[in-house]
Amino acid sequence: MELLREIDGYCERLDATYWAEPVNAVTNAAFVLAAIWMWRRSGGVPLARALAAILFAIGVGSYLFHTHAQVWAAIADVVPIALFILLYLFAINRDVWRLPLWAAALGTVLFLPYAALTIPLWAQVPVYGVSAGYMPVPTLILIYAALLWSRQPQVARGFVVGAVILLISLFARSVDEAWCAALPGGTHFAWHILNGIMLGWMIEVYRRHALEGAQTAR
Repeated sequence: MELLREIDGYCERLDATYWAEPVNAVTNAAFVLAAIWMWRRSGGVPLARALAAILFAIGVGSYLFHTHAQVWAAIADVVPIALFILLYLFAINRDVWRLPLWAAALGTVLFLPYAALTIPLWAQVPVYGVSAGYMPVPTLILIYAALLWSRQPQVARGFVVGAVILLISLFARSVDEAWCAALPGGTHFAWHILNGIMLGWMIEVYRRHALEGAQTAR
């Protein structure tokens, strides 16, 4: 793999210089601010705090990608996102579904074949096909919401809110190049802002449930 190979995949980038995507770079502050906010709120919930730390890393990795725009920076961008998804799934499987550790871990690992099977299907969908690699996530959130609706309605409603925000942010990500002629700066920055809000919200949904469970257990 050519770690220093340059990547130009966004409307805002017109050349290979460091500051070619100023808006895309700066709006990664949404991830960092959401991470700091949730870190302060999640002291009593270890996995929520771990998710906040990963959210901070998402902001840093995405900033590196939108400034350096090379393969190594793309890896720094996507790895924290994958870690967040997997850890969040584990947290929900363990603490909301109340699965034993082995089952929670297995359910988490099963996300990988689920994503591998559904990404090619999403790639055929107009508009959202550009973001096929992310589309299994809002789909799974909505599936979890439906399954939890009668058992954990507050969590389910929180998941629906998160999925809707994510779908809007994915729309902004998907039309970045298509709308480039009309919006020269692109729309990718909205993906950062909305996704930062969404990820912070998803941590909050889990945090509230975990604290309610701890109070019930007393």
